[in-house]
Amino acid sequence: MKLSRRQRTASEVYSHSLNDIMFFLLLFFLIASTMATPSVLKLLLPNSKTGIQSVKHPLVISVSADLQFGINDQVVPRDQVEAAVVAAVKGITDPTALLKVDKAVPWQDVVFLLDIGNKNKIKMVAATNVTKINQ
Repeated sequence: MKLSRRQRTASEVYSHSLNDIMFFLLLFFLIASTMATPSVLKLLLPNSKTGIQSVKHPLVISVSADLQFGINDQVVPRDQVEAAVVAAVKGITDPTALLKVDKAVPWQDVVFLLDIGNKNKIKMVAATNVTKINQ
């Protein structure tokens, strides 16, 4: 007795249209990602609604490389920094502090100053040196 096997049909997946779909998905996600605004960093951007410029004299907080804290050119011990900052901005509406921190200072001390500003609702601005890039 001769048994014959059935011929199996080869199944194929046509992937020619998948290339077009993948291209359109890539294009969609690229456009969507450039339009999405991340809310990770809250930046204080300049406002141009009024033409009046107010001259602000910010509180200057400086930290030297040997971790000596200074507020408006007065040396203050670390444990009295918060009290001195609060006393310096007392009565000022919308206080601003300029941080002049040496680059050798550990980040923990910078975060310590930022935490003081955050608790007392003081805007903190970091002062940096301008470096030129040679091309």
